[in-house]
Amino acid sequence: MTLVISYKNIKPADPCKYDGVALGEVMMRLDPFDVPTGRARVMRIFQGGGETNVACGLGYTFGLRVAIVTALVDDDIGKNIRNQLRESNVDTSKIIWFNTKSDGSRFSTDAKGTLMNGLNFTFIGKGVIPSDTLYYRAHTPVRELREGDVDWDALFGKEGVRVFSTGGIYTLISPTSAGLAIEAVQKANAHGTFVAADLNYRSKVEPSKQRAREINQQIAPHLGFLVGNDSDLHDALGYETKVDHDAPYTEWIAAYQETVKKVAADYPNLSLIGTQWRGATNADMVSWGAVLYDATEGKMYSAPLREDIPIADRTGGGDSFASGVLAALLKGKDLATAVQWGAAHGILVQETPGDTTLIEQKIVEAEVKRAASKGGVRATR
Repeated sequence: MTLVISYKNIKPADPCKYDGVALGEVMMRLDPFDVPTGRARVMRIFQGGGETNVACGLGYTFGLRVAIVTALVDDDIGKNIRNQLRESNVDTSKIIWFNTKSDGSRFSTDAKGTLMNGLNFTFIGKGVIPSDTLYYRAHTPVRELREGDVDWDALFGKEGVRVFSTGGIYTLISPTSAGLAIEAVQKANAHGTFVAADLNYRSKVEPSKQRAREINQQIAPHLGFLVGNDSDLHDALGYETKVDHDAPYTEWIAAYQETVKKVAADYPNLSLIGTQWRGATNADMVSWGAVLYDATEGKMYSAPLREDIPIADRTGGGDSFASGVLAALLKGKDLATAVQWGAAHGILVQETPGDTTLIEQKIVEAEVKRAASKGGVRATR
């Protein structure tokens, strides 16, 4: 079996074209502002996807060299998504485009939407009304990708990639997506690339937890960094965390640590396991924490709990946590700093509309400092 790369052995930047590459689905997000989708007459347009959000955070906020591997239909919606990715400093040259000529080639469809770029309608919620997302992703081109469609040896070997990431949404999105993801993580390790994945279980993607566990149990042995909260670890891998749903942060940390110790024992390839913690007062206010477990040293790192923080949009918190942690590792920071960057980036995305923050690294660092000192927020004049 190929050796799985540890976070301690991430490649240096110079020999590699990319600091990070992500494999996953990307959709156009339609946001009806402050009313439910059924009442909307005006919407904002964003792009986003569980796996690709990580690349956007690495590229825009942390200024790293990133690319995404995904598929889009070559139409104006696809181009809109591509243009937004470019604005996030993401290399879009690895996108596989499906033409609309019905020419019989491997990556071809028609112009009437037999395959279509993914859409979601995400209402952010208000007070006691929870956020809600409606998906149109059953016929997206990324579902058609399968083993052999991507030249991983060229990407990881000739070009060079320091960190590769994917997630539990993409791996379960179609009958063939898991095969491509497993092929990718195996090739990444073979070429010395550090591999991360967010379990990110979504019942709207895969209602069967049994199938989710079967797939994730095949991928987990190839990971260096596993992102997943207690419910993800249960739904996607089958581990139970013995803690009440509304338990306080410190009690949750103790229970979660016992769970990740079991996960690390079953998957000794893992060098890091981590997640964000959200305690929701209502749709507009959360408490927010984050933890990172060093499986090689048996040590847990945690970020300060941010209590009762008003938010604007809860989408993307876990993705931004992951990109904050990975950015710190790629920039040579220690794990205490990595969990702080993850927690700060994760709460900041919830203060801004859309799936990604589109802020600069200095704002993340300022939030780390503010939280550590329990300081307030002052206006900039």
